[in-house]
Amino acid sequence: QLQLVESGGGLVQTGGSLRLSCAASGYPLDHYAIGWFRQAPGKEREGVQCISSSGGSTNYADSVKGRFTISRDNAKNTVYLQMNSLKPEDTGIYYCAAEPLYGTSCPPLGYEYDVWGQGTQVTVSS
Repeated sequence: QLQLVESGGGLVQTGGSLRLSCAASGYPLDHYAIGWFRQAPGKEREGVQCISSSGGSTNYADSVKGRFTISRDNAKNTVYLQMNSLKPEDTGIYYCAAEPLYGTSCPPLGYEYDVWGQGTQVTVSS
């Protein structure tokens, strides 16, 4: 059974950077699209970015364009989210999720992915 574990969250000042990791176990990730999502206090969960099994990326949130970059290393069974120029509004719990989808596409925004990690906290101080 596929399991996902996020790491790399923490406290950072405005303008700083963090790199989140989503490590998979139990099954190879190379036939999965992987999405990053976040949930701020008191708000609904929102999609951030997705990477297809072939490595193409999709932005779910306009607010992260040009600042966040998703990537994957199938040899390490890990997906990353590089977050630069962080803002206080980026604060929240960040989750990765996997959907069995082989090819160049990502699930559409709002799609309920199949497997979820437990999340990692990101806090950006002003």
